[in-house]
Amino acid sequence: MPTPQQPSLIVRQKSPQNIEFPFSSLSDWLIPTEQFFVRNHFPSPDLDARDWRLRVGGAVERPIELDLDSIKAMRSTTFTAVVECAGNGRVYYEPPKEGLQWQNGAVGNAAWTGVLLREILEMAGVKPTACEVLLAGADSGVVDANKKTASPGPIAFARSLPLEKAIADSTILAYSMNEEPLTRDHGYPLRAVVGGWFGMAWVKWITDITVVERPFLGYWQARDYFRWERSLGEPRLVPLAEMEVKAQIARPAQGARLIAGQPYRIFGAAWSGEAAIRQVQVCTGDGRGWREARLLETEHPFAWRLWEYMWTPEEVGRYTLRCRAIDGAGCVQPDLQRSDCESYAANWIVPVEVTVVPAPQTYEEEFVI
Repeated sequence: MPTPQQPSLIVRQKSPQNIEFPFSSLSDWLIPTEQFFVRNHFPSPDLDARDWRLRVGGAVERPIELDLDSIKAMRSTTFTAVVECAGNGRVYYEPPKEGLQWQNGAVGNAAWTGVLLREILEMAGVKPTACEVLLAGADSGVVDANKKTASPGPIAFARSLPLEKAIADSTILAYSMNEEPLTRDHGYPLRAVVGGWFGMAWVKWITDITVVERPFLGYWQARDYFRWERSLGEPRLVPLAEMEVKAQIARPAQGARLIAGQPYRIFGAAWSGEAAIRQVQVCTGDGRGWREARLLETEHPFAWRLWEYMWTPEEVGRYTLRCRAIDGAGCVQPDLQRSDCESYAANWIVPVEVTVVPAPQTYEEEFVI
């Protein structure tokens, strides 16, 4: 049952199930699995690990097929990584954009255990002509039936990774989340964990890995999950990949009432793509400009950083709180939304409005004798 410390998840879609973590309840570095957001394009498949197999083929020397026990018998690796749905923050687009209206909780940080995708590929022997590695899940269905964007019949959710990213230390095939087996909604029995990349690359319920010799142009790569790139002059479509630098305020929540003269902890999380978070700045709207927040915990590659800033509002009134992140590559969270990201990558600064009220008055008791 929901509690003040662990409120209920926010349902964005019932079928297929898409649920959001209530970001204002953020308290710990790791999000418990039962509170972790769920992004499904089709109903979650009900897979039995005894029958499930992982098939690896395409441009390889030795096509292979592995069961879950064989994968678990391999050398395991565990690392903590943040995953953000590419549509997180879509509700803040103006004018509104199509798609699930995620607010700011389609993101989470968890500990993942599995095997390096590179070691699976080494078992199969990748040919020198390889270009990308295609990951396909067991979930499937028809997309946008009767629309111009309709899929050509039922399709699986499938995305490719450049070979360089597929063999990186930050890409694993995970069978455990937060030291427990994956749940059905989180990709049981095996899913991709692609550190630094948006969630569409973290394919769940993987059944097939295909090494390809030319860029993959499937539905989820060429028809959806893309943005515009203008580096060559005229805009061209490119698939989404790395997450964008971003910080979010968890508390105080929008519309909170604070008491003048009392210290308050502004608290949130920040993350980026391949680069680490180097700084989070906070502006409280009191005329003092940007000030540096304190980063919490130790830096871990591809994990988010929690941060805090202690603020004592002195004057009664309305204030606009803002935060921004800066990463190791020098990328600064933008002030305004961008026009080239379709309905994705909503990483601009989202202000939080609060009201500072006078301290409640107290009166000494008076006695008449």
